[in-house]
Amino acid sequence: MTSLEDAPRATYRDVLAEPRFRVLFGARCLWIAGSVLRTVGLSVLVYGRTGSPLLAGLAFGAGWLPQVAGGLLLGALADRLRPRPLVVGAYAAGAAATAVPALPGTPVAVSLLLVAAVSVVTPVVSGAFNRLISEVLSGDAYVLGRSLTLIAASAAQVLGLAFGGIVIAALGARSALLVATAAFVLAAALTRARLPDLPAAPRAEGMPGSVLRESWSGSRDLLADPVVRALLLAQWLPLVFASGAEGLLVPYAAVRGFPEGAGALLLACSPAGMLVGNLAAGRGLGPRARERMVVPLLVLLGLPLLGPALPVPLAVLVVLQFAAGAGYAYELGIQRRFVDAVPDGARGHAFGLASTGMMTFQGLGPVLSGAVAEFLPVGWTIALCGAAIVLTALLLRGGLARARRLDDRQDDRQDDRRGDRRGDRRKGRQGDRR
Repeated sequence: MTSLEDAPRATYRDVLAEPRFRVLFGARCLWIAGSVLRTVGLSVLVYGRTGSPLLAGLAFGAGWLPQVAGGLLLGALADRLRPRPLVVGAYAAGAAATAVPALPGTPVAVSLLLVAAVSVVTPVVSGAFNRLISEVLSGDAYVLGRSLTLIAASAAQVLGLAFGGIVIAALGARSALLVATAAFVLAAALTRARLPDLPAAPRAEGMPGSVLRESWSGSRDLLADPVVRALLLAQWLPLVFASGAEGLLVPYAAVRGFPEGAGALLLACSPAGMLVGNLAAGRGLGPRARERMVVPLLVLLGLPLLGPALPVPLAVLVVLQFAAGAGYAYELGIQRRFVDAVPDGARGHAFGLASTGMMTFQGLGPVLSGAVAEFLPVGWTIALCGAAIVLTALLLRGGLARARRLDDRQDDRQDDRRGDRRGDRRKGRQGDRR
Protein backbone atom coordinates (compact mmCIF):
# COMPACT_ATOMS: atom_id res chain seq x y z
CA MET A 1 0.00 0.00 0.00
CA THR A 2 1.11 3.55 -0.72
CA SER A 3 0.82 5.85 2.27
CA LEU A 4 0.28 9.57 2.11
CA GLU A 5 3.87 10.14 3.14
CA ASP A 6 5.09 8.00 0.22
CA ALA A 7 2.95 9.87 -2.31
CA PRO A 8 4.63 12.55 -4.45
CA ARG A 9 4.89 15.78 -2.48
CA ALA A 10 3.42 18.89 -4.03
CA THR A 11 5.35 22.14 -4.41
CA TYR A 12 4.29 25.76 -4.46
CA ARG A 13 5.09 25.76 -8.18
CA ASP A 14 2.61 22.91 -8.71
CA VAL A 15 -0.05 24.86 -6.83
CA LEU A 16 0.48 28.06 -8.83
CA ALA A 17 0.42 26.06 -12.07
CA GLU A 18 -3.34 25.52 -11.55
CA PRO A 19 -5.00 28.44 -13.45
CA ARG A 20 -8.19 28.44 -11.37
CA PHE A 21 -6.17 28.73 -8.18
CA ARG A 22 -4.21 31.66 -9.62
CA VAL A 23 -7.46 33.50 -10.34
CA LEU A 24 -8.87 32.81 -6.87
CA PHE A 25 -5.56 33.69 -5.24
CA GLY A 26 -5.13 37.00 -7.06
CA ALA A 27 -8.73 38.12 -6.50
CA ARG A 28 -8.54 37.16 -2.83
CA CYS A 29 -5.41 39.25 -2.30
CA LEU A 30 -7.12 42.27 -3.89
CA TRP A 31 -10.19 41.74 -1.72
CA ILE A 32 -8.19 41.51 1.52
CA ALA A 33 -6.11 44.58 0.70
CA GLY A 34 -9.27 46.51 -0.23
CA SER A 35 -10.99 45.46 3.00
CA VAL A 36 -8.06 46.58 5.15
CA LEU A 37 -7.77 49.88 3.27
CA ARG A 38 -11.51 50.49 3.64
CA THR A 39 -11.38 49.79 7.37
CA VAL A 40 -8.58 52.31 7.94
CA GLY A 41 -9.99 54.94 5.58
CA LEU A 42 -13.54 54.74 6.95
CA SER A 43 -12.33 54.93 10.56
CA VAL A 44 -10.27 58.04 9.81
CA LEU A 45 -13.11 59.61 7.81
CA VAL A 46 -15.71 58.99 10.51
CA TYR A 47 -13.49 60.33 13.28
CA GLY A 48 -12.65 63.40 11.21
CA ARG A 49 -16.33 64.15 10.64
CA THR A 50 -17.64 63.37 14.12
CA GLY A 51 -14.70 63.61 16.52
CA SER A 52 -16.20 60.57 18.29
CA PRO A 53 -13.83 57.73 19.29
CA LEU A 54 -16.87 55.47 19.72
CA LEU A 55 -18.07 55.99 16.15
CA ALA A 56 -14.52 55.61 14.86
CA GLY A 57 -14.30 52.31 16.73
CA LEU A 58 -17.61 51.21 15.25
CA ALA A 59 -16.28 52.08 11.81
CA PHE A 60 -13.22 49.94 12.48
CA GLY A 61 -15.30 46.98 13.68
CA ALA A 62 -18.18 47.29 11.21
CA GLY A 63 -16.46 44.96 8.76
CA TRP A 64 -15.84 42.23 11.36
CA LEU A 65 -18.53 41.97 14.00
CA PRO A 66 -21.54 41.21 11.71
CA GLN A 67 -19.72 38.21 10.25
CA VAL A 68 -20.95 36.13 13.18
CA ALA A 69 -24.55 36.45 11.98
CA GLY A 70 -23.60 35.68 8.40
CA GLY A 71 -21.67 32.55 9.30
CA LEU A 72 -24.43 31.11 11.47
CA LEU A 73 -27.49 32.12 9.44
CA LEU A 74 -26.33 32.23 5.81
CA GLY A 75 -23.51 29.65 5.70
CA ALA A 76 -25.49 27.21 3.54
CA LEU A 77 -25.39 29.67 0.63
CA ALA A 78 -21.72 28.80 0.08
CA ASP A 79 -22.88 25.37 -1.14
CA ARG A 80 -26.27 26.28 -2.61
CA LEU A 81 -25.13 28.96 -5.07
CA ARG A 82 -22.78 28.77 -8.03
CA PRO A 83 -19.47 30.16 -6.80
CA ARG A 84 -18.64 32.61 -9.60
CA PRO A 85 -21.80 34.76 -9.41
CA LEU A 86 -21.69 34.58 -5.61
CA VAL A 87 -18.10 35.79 -5.38
CA VAL A 88 -18.45 38.40 -8.13
CA GLY A 89 -21.63 39.74 -6.54
CA ALA A 90 -19.99 39.98 -3.13
CA TYR A 91 -16.95 41.81 -4.55
CA ALA A 92 -19.22 44.21 -6.43
CA ALA A 93 -21.26 44.85 -3.28
CA GLY A 94 -18.02 45.52 -1.42
CA ALA A 95 -17.07 48.07 -4.06
CA ALA A 96 -20.42 49.84 -3.69
CA ALA A 97 -20.23 49.83 0.12
CA THR A 98 -16.77 51.39 -0.12
CA ALA A 99 -17.55 53.98 -2.79
CA VAL A 100 -20.71 55.40 -1.20
CA PRO A 101 -18.98 56.56 2.03
CA ALA A 102 -16.42 58.36 -0.12
CA LEU A 103 -19.17 60.56 -1.61
CA PRO A 104 -19.47 63.98 0.04
CA GLY A 105 -22.50 64.30 2.28
CA THR A 106 -23.05 60.59 2.91
CA PRO A 107 -24.41 60.22 6.47
CA VAL A 108 -22.14 58.33 8.85
CA ALA A 109 -24.98 55.97 9.79
CA VAL A 110 -25.49 55.02 6.14
CA SER A 111 -21.78 54.34 5.70
CA LEU A 112 -21.63 52.10 8.75
CA LEU A 113 -24.79 50.19 7.81
CA LEU A 114 -23.54 49.55 4.27
CA VAL A 115 -20.22 48.14 5.44
CA ALA A 116 -21.96 46.05 8.13
CA ALA A 117 -24.45 44.66 5.60
CA VAL A 118 -21.71 43.61 3.19
CA SER A 119 -19.65 42.04 5.97
CA VAL A 120 -22.57 39.73 6.80
CA VAL A 121 -21.92 37.79 3.57
CA THR A 122 -18.13 37.67 4.09
CA PRO A 123 -18.22 34.18 5.70
CA VAL A 124 -20.32 32.94 2.78
CA VAL A 125 -17.73 34.23 0.30
CA SER A 126 -14.90 32.77 2.38
CA GLY A 127 -16.72 29.43 2.47
CA ALA A 128 -17.23 29.40 -1.30
CA PHE A 129 -13.61 30.44 -1.87
CA ASN A 130 -12.19 27.67 0.32
CA ARG A 131 -14.59 25.11 -1.15
CA LEU A 132 -13.30 25.96 -4.61
CA ILE A 133 -9.71 25.64 -3.42
CA SER A 134 -10.48 22.17 -2.05
CA GLU A 135 -11.98 21.19 -5.42
CA VAL A 136 -9.28 22.51 -7.74
CA LEU A 137 -6.46 21.26 -5.48
CA SER A 138 -6.31 17.95 -3.65
CA GLY A 139 -4.14 16.25 -1.04
CA ASP A 140 -0.82 17.92 -0.34
CA ALA A 141 -1.42 20.53 -3.07
CA TYR A 142 -4.49 21.73 -1.18
CA VAL A 143 -2.46 22.17 2.01
CA LEU A 144 0.18 24.20 0.18
CA GLY A 145 -2.55 26.23 -1.48
CA ARG A 146 -3.93 27.07 1.96
CA SER A 147 -0.39 27.92 3.06
CA LEU A 148 -0.03 30.39 0.19
CA THR A 149 -3.42 31.87 1.02
CA LEU A 150 -2.47 32.42 4.67
CA ILE A 151 0.85 33.97 3.69
CA ALA A 152 -0.81 36.24 1.15
CA ALA A 153 -3.50 37.27 3.64
CA SER A 154 -0.85 38.40 6.13
CA ALA A 155 1.13 40.22 3.45
CA ALA A 156 -2.01 41.88 2.02
CA GLN A 157 -3.02 43.09 5.48
CA VAL A 158 0.43 44.56 6.17
CA LEU A 159 0.66 46.19 2.72
CA GLY A 160 -2.92 47.42 2.95
CA LEU A 161 -2.22 49.12 6.29
CA ALA A 162 1.07 50.62 5.09
CA PHE A 163 -0.34 51.77 1.74
CA GLY A 164 -3.47 53.06 3.45
CA GLY A 165 -1.40 55.21 5.77
CA ILE A 166 0.53 56.65 2.84
CA VAL A 167 -2.60 57.39 0.79
CA ILE A 168 -4.44 58.95 3.75
CA ALA A 169 -1.43 61.09 4.62
CA ALA A 170 -0.96 62.24 1.03
CA LEU A 171 -4.49 62.44 -0.41
CA GLY A 172 -6.98 62.00 2.46
CA ALA A 173 -9.38 59.33 3.66
CA ARG A 174 -11.83 59.71 0.76
CA SER A 175 -9.07 58.93 -1.73
CA ALA A 176 -8.13 55.86 0.29
CA LEU A 177 -11.73 54.66 0.03
CA LEU A 178 -11.66 55.18 -3.75
CA VAL A 179 -8.45 53.16 -4.03
CA ALA A 180 -10.10 50.39 -1.97
CA THR A 181 -13.10 50.55 -4.31
CA ALA A 182 -10.79 50.02 -7.28
CA ALA A 183 -9.33 46.92 -5.57
CA PHE A 184 -12.82 45.43 -5.14
CA VAL A 185 -13.72 46.21 -8.76
CA LEU A 186 -10.52 44.56 -10.03
CA ALA A 187 -11.20 41.48 -7.89
CA ALA A 188 -14.73 41.22 -9.30
CA ALA A 189 -13.54 41.72 -12.90
CA LEU A 190 -10.75 39.17 -12.56
CA THR A 191 -13.11 36.57 -11.11
CA ARG A 192 -15.79 37.22 -13.73
CA ALA A 193 -13.38 37.06 -16.67
CA ARG A 194 -11.07 34.22 -15.67
CA LEU A 195 -12.90 31.88 -13.31
CA PRO A 196 -15.04 29.18 -14.99
CA ASP A 197 -18.73 29.17 -14.08
CA LEU A 198 -18.50 26.11 -11.88
CA PRO A 199 -21.64 24.48 -10.46
CA ALA A 200 -22.86 24.58 -6.89
CA ALA A 201 -22.03 21.70 -4.56
CA PRO A 202 -23.79 18.56 -5.94
CA ARG A 203 -25.72 17.83 -2.77
CA ALA A 204 -26.73 21.48 -2.36
CA GLU A 205 -28.45 21.93 -5.73
CA GLY A 206 -32.22 21.90 -5.33
CA MET A 207 -31.97 21.25 -1.61
CA PRO A 208 -35.34 22.00 -0.01
CA GLY A 209 -35.91 24.21 3.04
CA SER A 210 -35.03 27.77 3.92
CA VAL A 211 -31.45 29.01 3.96
CA LEU A 212 -31.75 30.05 7.60
CA ARG A 213 -32.99 26.63 8.71
CA GLU A 214 -30.43 24.78 6.65
CA SER A 215 -27.60 27.04 7.84
CA TRP A 216 -28.52 26.66 11.50
CA SER A 217 -29.06 22.89 11.34
CA GLY A 218 -25.93 22.46 9.22
CA SER A 219 -23.81 24.33 11.78
CA ARG A 220 -25.32 22.22 14.56
CA ASP A 221 -24.60 18.99 12.67
CA LEU A 222 -21.00 19.99 12.00
CA LEU A 223 -20.41 20.83 15.65
CA ALA A 224 -22.06 17.56 16.73
CA ASP A 225 -19.47 15.52 14.82
CA PRO A 226 -16.65 14.88 17.33
CA VAL A 227 -13.89 14.89 14.70
CA VAL A 228 -15.11 18.05 12.96
CA ARG A 229 -15.66 19.71 16.32
CA ALA A 230 -12.10 18.94 17.45
CA LEU A 231 -10.68 20.34 14.21
CA LEU A 232 -12.81 23.49 14.49
CA LEU A 233 -11.83 24.03 18.11
CA ALA A 234 -8.17 23.59 17.16
CA GLN A 235 -8.60 26.46 14.69
CA TRP A 236 -10.57 28.65 17.11
CA LEU A 237 -9.44 28.31 20.71
CA PRO A 238 -5.70 29.04 20.33
CA LEU A 239 -6.62 32.29 18.55
CA VAL A 240 -8.47 33.57 21.63
CA PHE A 241 -5.31 33.47 23.70
CA ALA A 242 -2.86 34.35 20.90
CA SER A 243 -4.80 37.48 19.90
CA GLY A 244 -5.31 38.29 23.57
CA ALA A 245 -1.54 38.25 24.11
CA GLU A 246 -0.91 40.35 20.99
CA GLY A 247 -3.49 42.90 22.15
CA LEU A 248 -1.38 43.55 25.27
CA LEU A 249 2.02 43.96 23.61
CA VAL A 250 1.75 47.74 23.20
CA PRO A 251 0.80 48.42 26.85
CA TYR A 252 3.40 45.85 27.93
CA ALA A 253 6.13 47.74 26.06
CA ALA A 254 5.00 50.96 27.75
CA VAL A 255 4.97 49.38 31.22
CA ARG A 256 8.49 48.03 30.67
CA GLY A 257 9.71 51.46 29.58
CA PHE A 258 10.91 50.28 26.19
CA PRO A 259 11.68 52.88 23.49
CA GLU A 260 8.79 54.34 21.51
CA GLY A 261 7.79 52.00 18.71
CA ALA A 262 8.83 48.86 20.61
CA GLY A 263 5.20 47.74 20.85
CA ALA A 264 4.81 47.96 17.08
CA LEU A 265 8.06 46.03 16.66
CA LEU A 266 6.81 43.23 18.89
CA LEU A 267 3.50 43.15 17.01
CA ALA A 268 5.34 42.83 13.69
CA CYS A 269 7.35 39.83 14.91
CA SER A 270 4.32 37.53 15.01
CA PRO A 271 3.29 37.82 11.32
CA ALA A 272 6.96 37.64 10.34
CA GLY A 273 7.32 34.40 12.26
CA MET A 274 4.07 33.11 10.77
CA LEU A 275 5.38 33.79 7.26
CA VAL A 276 8.63 31.91 7.91
CA GLY A 277 6.87 29.10 9.78
CA ASN A 278 4.37 28.50 6.99
CA LEU A 279 7.10 28.44 4.36
CA ALA A 280 9.26 26.09 6.42
CA ALA A 281 6.40 23.69 7.19
CA GLY A 282 5.09 23.82 3.63
CA ARG A 283 8.44 23.13 1.98
CA GLY A 284 10.36 21.22 4.63
CA LEU A 285 7.79 18.80 6.05
CA GLY A 286 5.88 16.01 4.35
CA PRO A 287 2.08 15.69 4.64
CA ARG A 288 2.07 13.24 7.55
CA ALA A 289 4.87 15.09 9.34
CA ARG A 290 2.85 18.33 9.24
CA GLU A 291 -0.13 16.51 10.73
CA ARG A 292 1.95 14.94 13.48
CA MET A 293 3.41 18.35 14.32
CA VAL A 294 0.08 20.04 15.10
CA VAL A 295 0.34 19.70 18.89
CA PRO A 296 4.11 20.49 19.07
CA LEU A 297 3.59 23.61 16.95
CA LEU A 298 0.69 24.66 19.16
CA VAL A 299 3.03 24.33 22.13
CA LEU A 300 5.55 26.45 20.21
CA LEU A 301 2.84 29.07 19.75
CA GLY A 302 2.22 29.22 23.50
CA LEU A 303 5.53 28.63 25.28
CA PRO A 304 7.36 31.80 24.10
CA LEU A 305 4.50 33.90 25.48
CA LEU A 306 5.62 32.92 28.99
CA GLY A 307 8.65 35.20 28.52
CA PRO A 308 6.93 38.53 29.37
CA ALA A 309 6.35 37.27 32.91
CA LEU A 310 10.11 37.73 33.42
CA PRO A 311 12.16 40.96 33.09
CA VAL A 312 13.83 39.83 29.86
CA PRO A 313 15.37 42.41 27.48
CA LEU A 314 13.63 43.64 24.34
CA ALA A 315 15.90 41.65 22.01
CA VAL A 316 14.90 38.39 23.72
CA LEU A 317 11.22 39.32 23.50
CA VAL A 318 11.61 39.94 19.75
CA VAL A 319 13.00 36.42 19.30
CA LEU A 320 10.26 34.93 21.47
CA GLN A 321 7.47 36.68 19.57
CA PHE A 322 8.97 35.56 16.25
CA ALA A 323 9.12 31.95 17.52
CA ALA A 324 5.52 32.15 18.71
CA GLY A 325 4.45 33.39 15.27
CA ALA A 326 6.14 30.39 13.66
CA GLY A 327 3.83 28.20 15.74
CA TYR A 328 0.87 29.31 13.62
CA ALA A 329 2.10 26.76 11.06
CA TYR A 330 0.12 24.20 13.10
CA GLU A 331 -2.88 25.18 10.96
CA LEU A 332 -1.34 23.46 7.92
CA GLY A 333 -1.54 20.11 9.68
CA ILE A 334 -5.30 20.53 10.18
CA GLN A 335 -6.39 21.53 6.68
CA ARG A 336 -6.41 18.14 4.90
CA ARG A 337 -8.02 16.42 7.85
CA PHE A 338 -10.74 19.05 7.95
CA VAL A 339 -11.53 18.64 4.25
CA ASP A 340 -11.71 14.85 4.60
CA ALA A 341 -13.90 15.00 7.71
CA VAL A 342 -16.55 17.29 6.20
CA PRO A 343 -19.20 15.94 3.76
CA ASP A 344 -18.67 17.13 0.18
CA GLY A 345 -22.02 18.90 0.01
CA ALA A 346 -21.30 20.91 3.18
CA ARG A 347 -17.72 22.00 2.57
CA GLY A 348 -18.55 25.61 1.78
CA HIS A 349 -20.70 25.83 4.90
CA ALA A 350 -17.96 24.24 7.01
CA PHE A 351 -15.28 26.61 5.74
CA GLY A 352 -17.58 29.57 6.37
CA LEU A 353 -18.25 28.35 9.91
CA ALA A 354 -14.52 27.95 10.52
CA SER A 355 -13.87 31.49 9.25
CA THR A 356 -16.67 32.90 11.40
CA GLY A 357 -15.32 31.26 14.52
CA MET A 358 -11.79 32.46 13.83
CA MET A 359 -12.93 36.06 13.40
CA THR A 360 -15.13 35.89 16.50
CA PHE A 361 -12.51 34.39 18.77
CA GLN A 362 -9.81 36.73 17.49
CA GLY A 363 -12.07 39.64 18.41
CA LEU A 364 -12.85 38.23 21.86
CA GLY A 365 -9.23 37.60 22.80
CA PRO A 366 -8.06 41.22 23.33
CA VAL A 367 -11.26 42.05 25.21
CA LEU A 368 -10.83 39.15 27.64
CA SER A 369 -7.10 39.64 28.15
CA GLY A 370 -7.61 43.37 28.63
CA ALA A 371 -10.17 42.67 31.35
CA VAL A 372 -7.76 40.29 33.12
CA ALA A 373 -4.96 42.86 32.85
CA GLU A 374 -7.06 45.23 34.93
CA PHE A 375 -6.35 42.96 37.91
CA LEU A 376 -3.01 41.31 37.04
CA PRO A 377 0.27 42.71 35.68
CA VAL A 378 0.30 42.90 31.90
CA GLY A 379 3.30 40.58 31.60
CA TRP A 380 1.64 37.93 33.75
CA THR A 381 -1.54 38.20 31.69
CA ILE A 382 0.41 37.55 28.48
CA ALA A 383 2.05 34.57 30.16
CA LEU A 384 -1.37 33.24 31.18
CA CYS A 385 -2.42 33.45 27.53
CA GLY A 386 0.63 31.38 26.55
CA ALA A 387 -0.07 28.81 29.23
CA ALA A 388 -3.69 28.59 28.07
CA ILE A 389 -2.53 27.81 24.51
CA VAL A 390 -0.31 24.98 25.78
CA LEU A 391 -3.16 23.62 27.91
CA THR A 392 -5.54 23.83 24.94
CA ALA A 393 -3.07 21.86 22.81
CA LEU A 394 -2.94 19.11 25.43
CA LEU A 395 -6.73 19.00 25.80
CA LEU A 396 -7.26 18.77 22.03
CA ARG A 397 -4.65 16.07 21.58
CA GLY A 398 -7.17 13.22 21.88
CA GLY A 399 -9.61 14.69 19.35
CA LEU A 400 -6.81 15.45 16.89
CA ALA A 401 -5.49 11.90 17.26
CA ARG A 402 -8.95 10.53 16.43
CA ALA A 403 -9.04 12.69 13.32
CA ARG A 404 -5.64 11.40 12.26
CA ARG A 405 -6.68 7.77 12.79
CA LEU A 406 -9.81 8.41 10.71
CA ASP A 407 -7.68 9.80 7.89
CA ASP A 408 -5.32 6.84 8.11
CA ARG A 409 -8.22 4.40 7.76
CA GLN A 410 -9.58 6.36 4.78
CA ASP A 411 -6.15 6.35 3.12
CA ASP A 412 -5.82 2.60 3.72
CA ARG A 413 -9.26 1.94 2.20
CA GLN A 414 -8.36 4.05 -0.84
CA ASP A 415 -5.07 2.18 -1.22
CA ASP A 416 -6.90 -1.16 -0.89
CA ARG A 417 -9.38 -0.13 -3.60
CA ARG A 418 -6.53 0.93 -5.87
CA GLY A 419 -4.79 -2.39 -5.19
CA ASP A 420 -7.98 -4.33 -5.96
CA ARG A 421 -8.41 -2.44 -9.24
CA ARG A 422 -4.81 -3.16 -10.21
CA GLY A 423 -5.32 -6.84 -9.37
CA ASP A 424 -8.49 -6.99 -11.46
CA ARG A 425 -6.67 -5.42 -14.40
CA ARG A 426 -3.84 -7.94 -14.11
CA LYS A 427 -6.31 -10.83 -14.01
CA GLY A 428 -8.09 -9.40 -17.03
CA ARG A 429 -4.85 -9.19 -18.99
CA GLN A 430 -3.91 -12.74 -18.04
CA GLY A 431 -7.34 -13.94 -19.16
CA ASP A 432 -6.89 -12.17 -22.49
CA ARG A 433 -3.53 -13.86 -23.03
CA ARG A 434 -5.06 -17.26 -22.28
